[in-house]
Amino acid sequence: MTRPSEADGTPRAPGGAGQPPLPDALYEAGLPVHLLTDEQRLVLSELTEEELAVLLDIKSRLDAVEPEVQAHGEIAGGALF
Repeated sequence: MTRPSEADGTPRAPGGAGQPPLPDALYEAGLPVHLLTDEQRLVLSELTEEELAVLLDIKSRLDAVEPEVQAHGEIAGGALF
């Protein structure tokens, strides 16, 4: 996922539309930041570099096992997850 764009296709300025700016790394990691509330965006915008690194590490580890979890969910009908 990339940072949202303006109507002319240029990247929207961080924090556009009155929302707190988010680190580009969150968009680059594919986090669904477009679904976040303003309060959630505020929390993420205030992360330290260390906290951001931990969040991105967790996201990458979850992504690494995603196909296995999805397969279990499909096979078991999501009953176990």
